[in-house]
Amino acid sequence: MKRLPKLLLGLVVLVAVLAVAYRAVNKAPSADLPANEQLLQVLADGGCASCHSANPELPFYASLPVARSMIAKHVADGYAVFDIAPIMEALRNGTAPDEVSLAKVERSIADGSMPMMEYYLVHWGSSITEAKETAVMAAVKDLRATFYPNELAAAEFANEPVRPLPDKVAYDEQKAALGNLLYHDTRISADGTVSCATCHGLPTGGVDNLQYSEGIGGQFGGVNAPTVYNAYFNFAQFWDGRAADLAEQAAGPPLNPVEMGDQTFDDIVARLSEDKDFVSAFIAVYPEGLSEATITNAIAEFEKTLVTPNSAFDRYLKGDKEAMNAEQVEGYELFKEYNCATCHAGVNMGGLTYELMGQRANYFEDREFTQKSGLTDGDNGRWAQTGVERDRYRFKTPTLRNVALTWPYYHDGSVATLDEAVSMMAKYQVGRTMKDAEVAKVVNYLNALTGEYNGKILTNTNVQKN
Repeated sequence: MKRLPKLLLGLVVLVAVLAVAYRAVNKAPSADLPANEQLLQVLADGGCASCHSANPELPFYASLPVARSMIAKHVADGYAVFDIAPIMEALRNGTAPDEVSLAKVERSIADGSMPMMEYYLVHWGSSITEAKETAVMAAVKDLRATFYPNELAAAEFANEPVRPLPDKVAYDEQKAALGNLLYHDTRISADGTVSCATCHGLPTGGVDNLQYSEGIGGQFGGVNAPTVYNAYFNFAQFWDGRAADLAEQAAGPPLNPVEMGDQTFDDIVARLSEDKDFVSAFIAVYPEGLSEATITNAIAEFEKTLVTPNSAFDRYLKGDKEAMNAEQVEGYELFKEYNCATCHAGVNMGGLTYELMGQRANYFEDREFTQKSGLTDGDNGRWAQTGVERDRYRFKTPTLRNVALTWPYYHDGSVATLDEAVSMMAKYQVGRTMKDAEVAKVVNYLNALTGEYNGKILTNTNVQKN
């Protein structure tokens, strides 16, 4: 019995030593450091790059039989969901980290999902203490305020991951007027039947509400037409990001054999040149005359006018507490709780990154089973442009602005209703099952994202078929 007090004393000493060691390796960054350096230190100490990078530095035990498969899966899953290298590089350089990366880091720290327990039980210094969490939240807030000032929002919403749309963006009125004419002109297509507005109708939410759009000769494309409204705010254009800006995007469909079928822009110029009145008006604005560069520039200037501000949600963020009903407010909180506001962040609530379709479950396997729909070229996503295997099935995140009007959903246009799209996103992207009541609230909230165009709330002249 005399040995018991000695054992207890030994345990107390051991616990004390471990506690001191734990505190020593889990120091929060100094408050004197700038926000970017504080956040960088927490991410580096946390070993985040061990799973969320292309070339992870694995620990020695990663090759042991028991740990090998588990660690390999964690690394594969982690890198598929989030490549941390760009934000860490931005933090090192003191440049702007992208909004989605900020939102992902903020959310994973706030909900305690990262780092995983299996990791920080071995790597003590990676666990997130209360002091570290406080430092991360303050750093993210500071970085948002610095690089993405939310000047339109009320003070209480200044640090939200999403921001209100501005009333308009700068554009050249004369060029936009010509672009409006060209946008609706079927002479841009080889057989005179298809215009930009054919697939991106302004009265129908900026889309055509078809699974795949119909081009010349009754041909159909391989991906769903995204909305043209607010496309100015996307960091790239097309689902696979193959166009850097609006003008480059406008140059694509005319030369696509399925869409408009022209051989060259010279063919388009020749047809338009037959209209002497149009040529005269065009040269008054573009003295250099009709060309691929001037035609696409004019269309791009017009598309800058397609901003849809003043949605109920925008008004709510600006401080109008009556703009959204109680269920919509609850829906917005669920939207954040289910991590939707990470990928669908920023002014456009999307259009800022490429994300894997099926992060937590295999979307394409399930689609093949339920819809008997095999893989297509359109399913390759960003891979079609880069050839990098990680980019296969990765797509530019679509905007959620006016999403209630832009059915059917997803890159493949396979989902008819917003309810189904929301429920499936929870399953495939978050790995959670949403209750029907939660889905209803989120859908109600998404209806509050319908904005105004030319001072009038957007509507859709098509009727949705459920």
